[in-house]
Amino acid sequence: MLRSLYSGISGLRSHQTMLDVTGNNIANVNTAGFKASSVLFQDSLSQLIGTPGIPEDEVGGRNPAQVGLGVQVAGVRTNFAQGSAQATGRGGDLMISGDGFFAVRSGGETLYTRAGGFTFDLTGKMVTADGAIVQGWTAQNGVVNTGQAAGNIVLPLDAVAPARATTAAAVTGNLPSTAAAGDTLVRDITVYDAQGTPSTLSLTFTRTAAGWDVSEPRSGATGSLTFVDGAQPAPGLTLAADGIAIDLTAVTGFATLSTVAVTEQNGAAAGTLKSYSITSDGSIVGTFSNGATQTLAKIAMATFANPEGLEKAGGSAYRASVNSGAPRLGGAGQPGFGSLVSGSLEMSNVDLSQEFTNLIVAQRGFQANARIITTSDEVLQELTQLKR
Repeated sequence: MLRSLYSGISGLRSHQTMLDVTGNNIANVNTAGFKASSVLFQDSLSQLIGTPGIPEDEVGGRNPAQVGLGVQVAGVRTNFAQGSAQATGRGGDLMISGDGFFAVRSGGETLYTRAGGFTFDLTGKMVTADGAIVQGWTAQNGVVNTGQAAGNIVLPLDAVAPARATTAAAVTGNLPSTAAAGDTLVRDITVYDAQGTPSTLSLTFTRTAAGWDVSEPRSGATGSLTFVDGAQPAPGLTLAADGIAIDLTAVTGFATLSTVAVTEQNGAAAGTLKSYSITSDGSIVGTFSNGATQTLAKIAMATFANPEGLEKAGGSAYRASVNSGAPRLGGAGQPGFGSLVSGSLEMSNVDLSQEFTNLIVAQRGFQANARIITTSDEVLQELTQLKR
């Protein structure tokens, strides 16, 4: 049989593979975290029909004469270039800006993905759209130890922020210097003990000839405020009441205005988890009903010595292979790891213009190899008709 017939068949098979890969790229143009692939061709074996010769005195050297036997697919490469960002506004949507993969647990094995569309299920586990559990480290008392083995990220839905006893408070605003002697102003401060039980301290401001006196009846604490051109001389007044340092150094004494008020105190009752946010380093920070914030967990990321050696596992995920190397886990933002962008997803890096060009090239290559087969068939037909 003609060698060209089999060369044409190999060309059809190889270009069919190119069509398959290109078609898959186009089909996943809107798949978050998808990485496009490309086909590499190489020639197949060559048949030696003329051996090389050594140059001699009377005869020159002779080059080998070979006839190729077709084409074959050398490999299918994955392009891990960064995809563009698509803003979604969802706190659970994460995009990796730079190198790295999310580690997820599915079906008893750990897979790796760039698709960061996460949410929390009924039990508080952080999961992908198909139910794989995101891996990371759970915080202990707000502290994350990334030196431990990574595990399932579970949001503690029943988490409680402990109560904080009030140790300091601040009063700001203005006491009117135009007030008559004996005028009083009362401002209440809600404070908390170590159990989170609230109570009230009352600050009574009384106008005097020299300025203002301030007292707290429950504790018996007293002090005096004097002003020079509306401001307190250094160091100002700090009142100690029931072990609470009440800072009044910012209080002024200009005319007319009566705006003195308690602006802050550092105590709080116990609080329940209300919401969460994810920072650029992958920390999941919970916000509690008492205003406290605490790190609850941290998302793990993985890098590989040879990302192109990863094996596609479906669902926009990859698994480690013998040529990818073992995963190296770490936190976002660490050396070698990209940072996270919350509220965005990484889109596919498929270039449609390039893919449609590849589609044309593959189609024409397929047609040309089909023509080789029909031409070889015509030659064989001529041979069979030599004797009639």
